[in-house]
Amino acid sequence: MRATYRYLAYAIPVLVAVQAAAIAFAFFGLSAWIEDGHNLTKAAMESESTSFTGTAGFMIHGMFGEMLIPLVAIVLLAVSFVAKVPGGSKWAAFVLLDIVLQIALAFTAFGAPVVGILHGLNALFLAWLGWTAAHRVATAGDLATESTGESTGEPAIGPTVQTT
Repeated sequence: MRATYRYLAYAIPVLVAVQAAAIAFAFFGLSAWIEDGHNLTKAAMESESTSFTGTAGFMIHGMFGEMLIPLVAIVLLAVSFVAKVPGGSKWAAFVLLDIVLQIALAFTAFGAPVVGILHGLNALFLAWLGWTAAHRVATAGDLATESTGESTGEPAIGPTVQTT
């Protein structure tokens, strides 16, 4: 279960990177579409016939941000209760709470675009939280190996401690 916890936690920063790439793809595609002489209006945004290179970026960003990342965080929290990672449930809860904040910032930014700055910065914080939660497994494994002199049966991530 510790490996499952680690993989789910590492999935968070990976999915945040996909989010960043998707939204960049969408906006660069939209920019090129406008430069080609198209007009961006509310009607064009709501029209199903409006298509430009990068349209899929908006869909990926929305689906991952509203469905996939929260689902991974919920599963991470559930797994944390049986994974026996020191502080694992706490860090999984931090990840989930930050995702709730991230979604709230996204919806707030539609009415107050300046909040989008916080949405972008918080994405970096979310990636760090996921990385830190995952790193707890490696640290816990290293400490278990050091204190007992036995292997935990899981590959260590990061530096290992040599005992003599």
